[in-house]
Amino acid sequence: MCKKTIRYKKYLNFPNKRILPKFGHLKIDKINTLQILDFVDKLQEDGARGDRKPGALSSATVEKHHRIFRNIFKRAVEWKVIKESPAENVKKPKVQSRKGRVFSEEQVRMLMNHLSGEDMKWKMIVTLAITTGMRRGEIAGLEWDHIDLEKGKINIQQTLSYTKKQGYIFKEPKTRNSVRTVTLSQSVKEQLKLYKNRKIRQKLRAGDSWEGGSRFLLFSSDLGKQMDPKSITRWWNKRLKKYKLPVITFHELRHTSATLLINQGVHMKTISVRLGHSKIGTTIDIYGHALESADEKAAEHFDNLLNINGIKY
Repeated sequence: MCKKTIRYKKYLNFPNKRILPKFGHLKIDKINTLQILDFVDKLQEDGARGDRKPGALSSATVEKHHRIFRNIFKRAVEWKVIKESPAENVKKPKVQSRKGRVFSEEQVRMLMNHLSGEDMKWKMIVTLAITTGMRRGEIAGLEWDHIDLEKGKINIQQTLSYTKKQGYIFKEPKTRNSVRTVTLSQSVKEQLKLYKNRKIRQKLRAGDSWEGGSRFLLFSSDLGKQMDPKSITRWWNKRLKKYKLPVITFHELRHTSATLLINQGVHMKTISVRLGHSKIGTTIDIYGHALESADEKAAEHFDNLLNINGIKY
């Protein structure tokens, strides 16, 4: 299935799931502004997700529904199906950045201490999530050919996903900018060298029983078979309870990675590239709260500067 078809089907999910069930029985010239306003308001209420999970839809999802409405009626006006668009004066919902849950530096140290007693496979999965900001599917899709252990570089070229209908799917990352190269720290590079030696021995022991085919994945079964990316989430959730650490999702390790870099004063453009964002503005929108916190810490440096030898400015 080509990328355009996938994007088209994903786009259709928005009108099919919420807009058509609400307005599909009405003629387009019978839909008015008040009905659209009421619909957009309800999308922002608790329970609007419709998937039994608490909370409202994200502001970005609400904004996308609003944009679809405007496009539908704009086209209807151009085709002279209606004289004016009832969505024209419906104010665009404001997209708000959600403050994600992240681990502090101390909690990351505690986590790594716990991981020292785990199988090396799981230790490396979590280590890469924190130190590179890679997504779950990107980690699951990593092959040894994608890593230059001498230079300490990871070339992120593909993701791995699984559906009951299509099975395991290796594909290019979600955007052009998600195809990227990330530099590894020295300690992570050394850990990966040890881990690779273990995987090579594992492959040699498997011999003709090897199930990896031409792919030599970093994270697989003992016989080289790809792992279900969702198994990472299941393992992570169980370990959090065992470690008695604050509950955050595996994806929020990506947010943790970005926040730690921000607090260390790393340039926002560098962080944006490491995360694979198409625009630096996307990174700023997502991590605005962390930038604000870092800015407050930066201001404290001036207090130290202006209070030399206890003499206040």
